[in-house]
Amino acid sequence: MRQYVILDKSDFDEFIRKLASIQKLVAPVKKGVKNFVFNEVSSADEISLKYIPTILPPKKYFFPPQETLLEYNISKKEYKAAFEYERMTIFGVHTCDLAGIQCLNMVFSDSPKDINYLARKDKIAIIGLECNEYCDEYASCGVMDTYLPNGGYDLFFTDLGSYFMVHINTLLGENIIENIGLFSPARGDNISGLNKLRQGKRDIFKDEVNTSHKALKSVFDNGFKAQVWDDLDRRCLSCGNCTNVCPTCYCFDIIDDINFDLNTGRRYRVWDSCQSESFAKITGGKNFREERGSRQRHRYMRKFKYPVEKYSRYFCTGCGRCSRQCMAGINLKETIDSLVEEVSE
Repeated sequence: MRQYVILDKSDFDEFIRKLASIQKLVAPVKKGVKNFVFNEVSSADEISLKYIPTILPPKKYFFPPQETLLEYNISKKEYKAAFEYERMTIFGVHTCDLAGIQCLNMVFSDSPKDINYLARKDKIAIIGLECNEYCDEYASCGVMDTYLPNGGYDLFFTDLGSYFMVHINTLLGENIIENIGLFSPARGDNISGLNKLRQGKRDIFKDEVNTSHKALKSVFDNGFKAQVWDDLDRRCLSCGNCTNVCPTCYCFDIIDDINFDLNTGRRYRVWDSCQSESFAKITGGKNFREERGSRQRHRYMRKFKYPVEKYSRYFCTGCGRCSRQCMAGINLKETIDSLVEEVSE
């Protein structure tokens, strides 16, 4: 299998059109003044190659916001498991979102395996797109070490001026290259151009907070009783925006929707949020995370402490969505810096 090929920019529209003719194609498109979303496309003109992270991550295609799990007819004792999926290709996935998908793959592959997620994942082709510079001031992909590609894709595109350098990572990616037929082998100067870009990025993307990637877990190990959580308690609105847009949040609720005949219906799951007041409420009305600050602390620990202990990796990908969408102006990097300062004292 070839490792690198190139695609001239003049052939990009034809590439997209051919790709869309194979199966459904989604890519980042502009929505409104400054927002972007992953949406179905059929031509290159619709795609935003330079974009800040989309409102919702591509997670929505692997783990839908609402998903039917079971349909039933009680009188007939019929219970039919449901599996909704659509074959598609996702183009233009940034490295932060590739990292998010890798995190979800680990979670849903863990026991008990989530068969729906894993089966849907196998129906989706992923084409990554490199960020050559910071998307905006909210990104923290430097300290999270997600600004360079680290697998999780079939093909990966890097913009090198008049052409794209394309890394082929899987047999599916190789098949896409062969079927479309617009690519040419990468030469030595193309490889040199890629290496130069990557080296330049190592100089640009730095720790955006006052601690290192390696030391982040220690900060949260020692910050459970920090005053910063009291500050977030006063500011947080419990709207759940931060978890709804996060590429690695995977909590969900199960709901039975019974029809008026009280006999037929469906069971489905929907995204849930640890930031909602009812999330940690149990039988008898006891709520073991009643305060907003404790719920915010839990969210941060689920990114920087607990998954490191279980999966040996952070579950924050540095995309900046939580800070970008927070109605209370809570900024992840500012929170970490405040925690670092308090723990150091």
